[in-house]
Order: sequence, then C-alpha cells, then structure tokens
Amino acid sequence: MALSFLVVDDSRAMRAFIKGALEASIDCRVDEAPSGFEALRLLPRGRYDAVIADINMPDINGFELIRLVRTSDRHAEVPILIVSTLTSQNDVDRALSLGANRFLRKPFSGEEIAAVVAALMPPCEAVH
Repeated sequence: MALSFLVVDDSRAMRAFIKGALEASIDCRVDEAPSGFEALRLLPRGRYDAVIADINMPDINGFELIRLVRTSDRHAEVPILIVSTLTSQNDVDRALSLGANRFLRKPFSGEEIAAVVAALMPPCEAVH
C-alpha cells in the first residue's frame, strides 16, 4: 500500500519539487495544498502518513497548522515535517515545541527531503 503525504506550501514550484522528490524515491501519493486553510480542508478527507509544511504562508501559517493538526483526533499522531527558509533556532524550537517531528531548512535537495520523510515512516513502509 502506497504512503500518502500532504504537502502544504504557498509556492507551486516548491510543492512540485517536494512531490517529485518523494514520488521518485518512495511509493506514495502526494496531495498538495497552497495554504494552511486548504490543508485543513483536505485533512478530514483523507488519511495521511505525514504532513510536510512551510511556515510562511498566507492565512494559516505553519505554526498554526501544527497546533491545529495536533489537536485533531484523527491526525494528532501524524508526523509533521516543517520545511522553511526561517533559520533561527527560535523558529526551529517553536516548531518542534508545537509538535513538529522534524525541521528541514530550505534549500534542500530531493534526496535530503526523501530521506527525512522516509526516516519518519515505520521501517516496513519506508523507502523501497
């Protein structure tokens, strides 16, 4: 069974890059959301194995999205990977304290994001 990921980033190019990197290395389906609001609309409709989100987005930012996902009964345990150009230790600490599992600073390679996402998955479901 293929894994399912939700990529939340207001940059279409970044969403396409992440989707391509994941699909090239992991048996998965990737849904895309251009905003935190759209992510909250999609989350109840599916089962996601991980959420990959930017911090700087219009409407609901990545910090707010982490908090909302963590308070959801259905998705409270879903791994969250934050990808961001914000690089201060304060931003990293804030994301992790809100419930993100990992933080990856932009820019990153396709191999880097695929490896981080695979590491968040149970061993039997990781990279093929």
